[in-house]
Amino acid sequence: MKIDRVVLRRISLPLVRPFRTSLGVEYERPALLVHVTTSDSEGWGECVAGADAGYSSEYLAGAEDVLARHLVPPLLAAGNVTAPSVAPMLAGVKGHRMAKAALETAVLDAELRGYGMSFATSLGAVADRVPSGVSVGIMDSVPELLDAVGGYLEAGYRRVKLKIEPGWDVEPVRAVRERFGEDLPLQVDANGAYALGDARHLARLDGFGLLLIEQPLDEEDLLGHAELARQLRTPMCLDESIVSARSAAAAITLGACRIVNIKPGRVGGYLEARRIHDVCAAHGVAVWCGGMLETGLGRAGNLALAALPNCTLPGDVSASRRYYETDLTEPFTLVDGYLPVPSGPGLGVTPIPSVLAEVTTAVRELGAAAG
Repeated sequence: MKIDRVVLRRISLPLVRPFRTSLGVEYERPALLVHVTTSDSEGWGECVAGADAGYSSEYLAGAEDVLARHLVPPLLAAGNVTAPSVAPMLAGVKGHRMAKAALETAVLDAELRGYGMSFATSLGAVADRVPSGVSVGIMDSVPELLDAVGGYLEAGYRRVKLKIEPGWDVEPVRAVRERFGEDLPLQVDANGAYALGDARHLARLDGFGLLLIEQPLDEEDLLGHAELARQLRTPMCLDESIVSARSAAAAITLGACRIVNIKPGRVGGYLEARRIHDVCAAHGVAVWCGGMLETGLGRAGNLALAALPNCTLPGDVSASRRYYETDLTEPFTLVDGYLPVPSGPGLGVTPIPSVLAEVTTAVRELGAAAG
């Protein structure tokens, strides 16, 4: 298909409550949307980069710049573009996986809408609904944490993930276990806040029957994760360290993980996410779909990924109201602990025009039809 126009749209959605991790506190979700228009279709993508470079080297202003100057022009100049051709066409631009993911997703959405095929069908989903887990940020006190976890369990969430950091780890986990029992599927996520020298301390978490400990060390420290995995009984899960199918294969070979958290926006898009899924499946390594505070657009794609056969653990694809009073799309609602996988063409959802207009902070049009 020939791409006629690409619109880069900056938006900002307030969070229902502040979300704190070892990296900082977020009060709102700024995002960059990519809207691709062809002669007979359109598609949407969402860039998951943050407002600053605290989580990743990518950030929204940089993503917008590299899209406008380096990524979008080759696609506009091409006579024919398909989703699988996007990554090879952009291979000359190093890195910028989040920006590339947003553009590829928009192209894939447009392509699938033209075919009348859903993301789920295209990726190979095997379920029409997926169990939903919830990620619980760092709180000011243990009682506040227990109240929050209790509320999420009452809402029906089937797995709880606690964000941890030095000084907020063993005692919060102990309190949640004591309050909600051994049957609660529970895991922790450190976002790289620890060092290998903390192994003895982290081993204290082994007594709580956790599903996994996620990304305890720096994202580049695969050898450290492999050593830590040998010292802990709790299964090691990697998140930020996994940026491609190749890095997943390396981590598995080193023994650095037994589980992988796949975030499509972080690895360059849903096609690479599917490759990571397949590499892990071939090695007997379970995967699950993580979240990055996506709006309904990103949430729809993540649900399709979470419905793949090797996604055997509940992911972080929560209901819309977990983060937003008003989502960008029609809200995803939890039913008996599950979320439905969209079955409509492409992502199966589009932004609500009135909401989109309200939350938009800037628009940049590229292409022959721009202006």
